[in-house]
Amino acid sequence: MNIGFSGKVVLVAGGTGGLGRDVSLAFLREGAKVVVSYRKEEEFAALKAAAGPAAPALYGQIVDITDEAAVAEFVAGVLSRHGQLDSVVNTVGGYAGGIKLWDLETRILDAMLSLNLRSGFILARAVLPAMLKQGRGSIVNVAAKAAFDHGAGAAAYAASKAAAVALIDSLAADTKGTGVRVNSILPSIIDTLPNRRAMPNADFAAWPKPQDIAQVILFLCSDMATTIHGASIPVYGNS
Repeated sequence: MNIGFSGKVVLVAGGTGGLGRDVSLAFLREGAKVVVSYRKEEEFAALKAAAGPAAPALYGQIVDITDEAAVAEFVAGVLSRHGQLDSVVNTVGGYAGGIKLWDLETRILDAMLSLNLRSGFILARAVLPAMLKQGRGSIVNVAAKAAFDHGAGAAAYAASKAAAVALIDSLAADTKGTGVRVNSILPSIIDTLPNRRAMPNADFAAWPKPQDIAQVILFLCSDMATTIHGASIPVYGNS
């Protein structure tokens, strides 16, 4: 897909993770300047190596996206360095499952709400003033199929992802007519190495691949998707 992000600045939160890595590389291949937040130095080093000739267009910083002050400082630095922010993708998240609600510890609920809801809230609050001033921008938040498919043993995860979709839906209404577009994507189980290790007997072929999901995100952030706003896009693969 040749969409073209030359001259564009893209922030990928969690940009070295299982999905974030492929999203970051996809934007780099399309000519974007990519800024990533990450938590592990070795993951950023691996991303930089994978970027190859595009590595000079990649910048990263260790940031806890659930920390409001840290994110505000991070975004301010991006704007100071580049003078613009065209697209923001939030791939930060976590999973906890296999626990009946009556056995669920409050700390697990709090962790899911922090990773899957608070991260998107804090990131959007930090980047929107600049995007509104520009009169343009795209935000894509990675939710999950579980936002609508509320399976047994996943109460905290499903609730946090459902809340994330509601947050983005409401934000889309807030930003209508501003030039800023806001959308969610809803992956099922993504074909990553940690997920394969966690479910070794699963049918991996049915899971959506990170690189394929990245193409959906590229499209949503591109000028080709200017009519898509307030959508929740399923990316379930064959699962």
